[in-house]
Amino acid sequence: MSKREEQQENIHEEENKANNRAEMPEKTHDIVHKRTLKNDHTRLFELVSPGVSVLDVGCGTGAITKDIALMSGPTGKVVGIDMGAEMIEKAKEEFGHIEGLDFDTGSIYELPYENQFDIVTAARVLQWLDRPEQALKQLVKAVKPGGKIIVLDYQHEQISWNPEPPASMRQFYNAFLQWRKDAGMDNAIADHLPDMFAAAGLHAIDVSVQDEVAHRGDAHFEASVRTWQGVAASRGHQLVNDGFLIEDERALAEREYGEWVDTSAQEMRMVLRAVEGTLV
Repeated sequence: MSKREEQQENIHEEENKANNRAEMPEKTHDIVHKRTLKNDHTRLFELVSPGVSVLDVGCGTGAITKDIALMSGPTGKVVGIDMGAEMIEKAKEEFGHIEGLDFDTGSIYELPYENQFDIVTAARVLQWLDRPEQALKQLVKAVKPGGKIIVLDYQHEQISWNPEPPASMRQFYNAFLQWRKDAGMDNAIADHLPDMFAAAGLHAIDVSVQDEVAHRGDAHFEASVRTWQGVAASRGHQLVNDGFLIEDERALAEREYGEWVDTSAQEMRMVLRAVEGTLV
């Protein structure tokens, strides 16, 4: 095997590891399907107008993509693309009747578009990739000159809870970050996106704070804060299978965190940034 072939094989192995870990457990589908454009991709909501063409990469079950299509109207063109065939099938069944809206299965590394869209977006997607710079190049390829790229993603290292959650959840969360890092994922990608945009040749780069903050008493408080109980119950089994936790530790984190939400939790903040740039 040549050195180049060996390098390519290593790239494929790392990509497969990242893809396997990024695959959404079925229990998380409902969470994604409840998202809305206005509440969960606020900066894009401000940018979409009637007649605009938008490519939504990593669209999942199409909940946000559907909202984009309704805002752009029948004169617009909206395409949602995702690697998850089951999620795309669900999106087609539920939203395929909307005029100007299409869904397709495909990889962010091999987008079949060139200079076709006014806006290309990827929300909470690049965080799951081992080669986000390569993915960003594909997004740039798909946008028209003068069009916008907008990426929404987390800085996972800066999550905060008030008061502190049980030590078992902190252990779980640290294992979660290590599990992601082991697959080549960037836990602080929100901080690195502006430099990535500049390197990709984008201009007028701007960053919007889109932090997800939940306070006790808010209508969405329990659903938001309980997200990490859900992660322990779903992706937690992946961490156990991959050797980053033992089952007793996973189960303890799930149980104690749930009790903490019931009795003590007051606030959770997840650091989220929308980074946009223009292709000149």
